[in-house]
Amino acid sequence: MALTGRIPQDFENLTFLVSLDLGSNNFYGKLPQEMTRLCRLKFLDLSFNNFGGEVPVWFGFLHQLQFLSLWNNSFIGSIPSSFVNISTLESLDLRSNSIEGQKPKEIGNLKNLRLLGFTKNKLTGSIPVSLSNATRLETLRLSRNFLQGNIPEGIDNLHNLNLLSIENNRLTGSIPMSVSNIFKLEVIAFTNNSLSGSFPNGLCNCLPLLKELYLSTNKLHGHMPTSLSNCSELQILSLSENEFDGPIHSEIGSLRNLQILYIGGNHFTGIIPQRIGNLVNLVKLSIEENQIIGCPNIHIQYLHIAITFTTEEQYQGILTTGDWKLNQDAVSRTYL
Repeated sequence: MALTGRIPQDFENLTFLVSLDLGSNNFYGKLPQEMTRLCRLKFLDLSFNNFGGEVPVWFGFLHQLQFLSLWNNSFIGSIPSSFVNISTLESLDLRSNSIEGQKPKEIGNLKNLRLLGFTKNKLTGSIPVSLSNATRLETLRLSRNFLQGNIPEGIDNLHNLNLLSIENNRLTGSIPMSVSNIFKLEVIAFTNNSLSGSFPNGLCNCLPLLKELYLSTNKLHGHMPTSLSNCSELQILSLSENEFDGPIHSEIGSLRNLQILYIGGNHFTGIIPQRIGNLVNLVKLSIEENQIIGCPNIHIQYLHIAITFTTEEQYQGILTTGDWKLNQDAVSRTYL
């Protein structure tokens, strides 16, 4: 049974407390300032409650704190600049609140940070350039805010990063080539911004661990780069709702671990390459709203394909071009 109520002020007497986990309960109200007396705290988890009010400035006095999670509460106001005083902080998770304003410019001074989570708030401004100083950072979640400006060129200083999620913001400019220098990256999520320019041709040359690449719903253009074949661990590739054009290169057949391929809503032309039949793990293929005119002779047992056609005749033509070996029940089709 979940606990409910407010945090009692008597907590201030637990001065030897090192770890406090109150996550996944029904606590509510503001956090009592008396908690500043818990000066030995290293671990504080208040996630999945109903705490509210402004994020307390006094967190900055908990100088031994390493882990702080306020995930999924009702905090408002801005992120206190006092956070930068907690030099021991390794994980700061403020996801799913109503925090607004800009991030402290000195946030990158937290040199021990490994996880920074600000997803699903109301943050504005740009990604702080100083963030590139947090070189131990492994997980960066800034999605679902109102961030603007460019992706900082110096982001490649985060050479330990394995997850970079900045989707659902208002970011502009091109994808910096420096992203390809973060060779430990496993997930890149840039979906639903206003990023422009071409797909960096060498993006996958130095990302051998990349498993998920989300670039959908931007303003990217140009051809699909052949260097994608170097991302041999790729499982999800989402390029839909952009302005990509040209053929789908046969090199995509080298991505043998690929499970999901979304390229709908672009201007791709020609025939789906024969080598796509090598993608034996592919379960979802979305190619709707392109100018695809034919499919190869392949058979992928669990594949579900989504295509948009102008007429029923075009649908029948696509299926028969190259003897497309799919159960027609596995095809989701719509007509313009």
